[in-house]
Amino acid sequence: MTDASPGVTLPVTTAEIERLLPHRYPFLLVDRVVEFEKDKRVLAYKNVSCNEPFFTGHFPGHPVMPGVLVVEALAQAGGVLTQLSRDPSELGKDTFYLVKVDNAKFSRMVVPGDRLELEVELKRRIRNMAQYVGIARVDGEQAACAEILCAAAR
Repeated sequence: MTDASPGVTLPVTTAEIERLLPHRYPFLLVDRVVEFEKDKRVLAYKNVSCNEPFFTGHFPGHPVMPGVLVVEALAQAGGVLTQLSRDPSELGKDTFYLVKVDNAKFSRMVVPGDRLELEVELKRRIRNMAQYVGIARVDGEQAACAEILCAAAR
């Protein structure tokens, strides 16, 4: 795969994602970025393992990834998009927080062994906020979608 933008080499691995986001295990929900268009879109993956800590209680004997964590994974992919689109000198100056979720829909369960495909587009940027539209898929089939608003705080 070729570079999608100067200075960005694909795939972006977990080590690089940890440089871009403040999240860590067990709450880092983006494993790899495979497509990136500066200030436009990103395609990332979350490999869903049977060892995820949330499966212990959601649900015993019938593990399902909580929908709120699928939305959080979309928000984190949006954060990666924003960070990769920034000037490198700006990295680490802001922390972005999820402040609003609209039109969330869940259409398929996400279970151990799935690879969650996180496609996020930047809809608009206003001052210290960014609005994204995200679709989560498994094997090309939509699992969830949402509009997400994140705000930066220093």
